[in-house]
Amino acid sequence: MDVLHAPWRIEYILAPKPPMADGAASLFTQIAQSSDDEAHHVLCRGRTCFALLNTYPYNGGHLMVVPYRQVADFTGLTDGELLEMMKLVSRCQAALTQVMKPDGFNIGVNLGRVAGAGILEHVHIHVVPRWNGDTNFMPVLADTRVVPEALMEVAAKLRAALADDPVETVKR
Repeated sequence: MDVLHAPWRIEYILAPKPPMADGAASLFTQIAQSSDDEAHHVLCRGRTCFALLNTYPYNGGHLMVVPYRQVADFTGLTDGELLEMMKLVSRCQAALTQVMKPDGFNIGVNLGRVAGAGILEHVHIHVVPRWNGDTNFMPVLADTRVVPEALMEVAAKLRAALADDPVETVKR
């Protein structure tokens, strides 16, 4: 087996991770309450939701839009939260288009373990940029994804693009 080095991931791998107890705050709630946006790859914050890069991306630029309130699915969100989430998804898609120039996008939600949700207790929307030919032999044969740019670099570029957006969501 070949080894692919991704040294920027070691900080996350070695960082202490508290066990999730019943009724405890989700990872997203902990990030929402943190003031260290750079460490958590938070791209922008709105009044009711925020956007952040996925630490374990399917592709470079894979991000998520998350409400501050911890609810398991869309039925627990207010109309205002739903509207701001979708507006932020649109802004993030525009920023990704400007910064990374993808050929397309996968935008979706996984609700429940059988649907592929990794964080069951906190609904979130995935925005994944896609390029012609981005599905290659590495994930199929080597069970390895190649992400060509460090998360911190992608986050900085996307933060700048989102900050330039004249329709920026109200800060909370």
